[in-house]
Formats: sequence, structure tokens, C-alpha cells
Amino acid sequence: MASIIPTLRDGATVLRPIRVRDARELERELLASRAWLRPWEATSPSAPMNWDTKGSIRSLLAGARAGTGLPFVIETDGRLAGQLNVSGMTYGSLASATIGYWVGAGFAGRGLTPAAVALATDHVFFTTGLHRMEICIRPENTPSLRVVEKLGFRYEGLRRRYIHINGDWRDHFCFGLTVEEVPQGVLQRWKSGRVDPTAAEVPEVDRIAARHSIPLPPPR
Repeated sequence: MASIIPTLRDGATVLRPIRVRDARELERELLASRAWLRPWEATSPSAPMNWDTKGSIRSLLAGARAGTGLPFVIETDGRLAGQLNVSGMTYGSLASATIGYWVGAGFAGRGLTPAAVALATDHVFFTTGLHRMEICIRPENTPSLRVVEKLGFRYEGLRRRYIHINGDWRDHFCFGLTVEEVPQGVLQRWKSGRVDPTAAEVPEVDRIAARHSIPLPPPR
């Protein structure tokens, strides 16, 4: 079943379906924000960095037609600011998905990313009917960690050498949220100030383990 990609809005933040003709503008923003984004860019262990932006967009749209993804661009005041992808959409007994995102350096700190993540998560929960959303973040990525903290995603654990990022396999902190936790919606809970500020706290043992790449202690 194909995924219908909606246009979602909160104030000046707009999520709209990605288009192949967005490739040039996306490349321009990626290049302008190269130093800002490179530490967090997904790479391949078996291939060089791929700058086939049109090919990447076509692949994302194919995923939407297959019902496994929702690819968006993030806009504000009519300007393309970044990208958000809902991927790994699985139905049935799992009913879950994963979010990944980026915004250009000139758009950081303006509340665009938490608004975009909240909009996408609410759509997945209340329109698509999935049960759980997951976000995995590198321990060093402080801006992204602030996003899950603002929105109240729960910390769920450290994943070792989980995703190939910027040329190597990197540890990630995993955060999750289920629809039962946000009956009023992620966006409304955030806007109303009812987020638990401790939900996204990472235990010190996991921070140390990620920082020094030492084995985790066995479970008790």
C-alpha cells in the first residue's frame, strides 16, 4: 500500500512531499552547510560518498510508493531548510517507524526541527495508525539530543556501532515514543509545556561507555 505524503504545517514550519526537482536546492543547502552537517551524514562502508541527489530522491519516493517511508522537505517562510524522512514503516504486530532529519546551519536553533519531528510523528500515529516512533542519535550530536529532550522521547538504550556515519560505524543513543504516551499529540504536548524533562535523560553509564567505547556491564 502506497504511503500518501501529506503537507503538514505548524506556524512557519512546513513539511511537504519531496520532489525530484528539489535536488538542486537541496544540494545547494547541503554544500553551504557542509561543515555543520558532515559529522552526522550517513555513509557507506563499501562505497564513496554519493552526491546523486536526484537518485536519492527517486529512491525515497519509491519507498513511499511501497508504503515503507514518508520523505519530506522542511520549509520555513517559503525557503527550503532541510529534510525529514520517516523510514522503516512496518505494519501489523510491530507497527513502527524511524525518523531521520537535518536542517541547514542557517536554520538551526529556530525550533524548526522539533516542530517538524512532532508534525511527522503525529501524522504517523493518528493518520497512518502506527504505534511507535524511534529516533537514533549519535552521542556527540547535541542539537539532535535537544530535539528528543524537548519532545519527550524516552531514552531506550545504547546501540553499538549502529549506523555508518561520516566514514565509520558509530554508536547511537536510541529514543522511542508510543501513541499511548501522547493521546493529545506530540506537538500539542510540547506546545503546552507538559513534556517530562527527564524522559530523554541518558544514564551516565551509557554516556561513559559511548565516550570511551568500553563494553557495557552485564545486566543484573
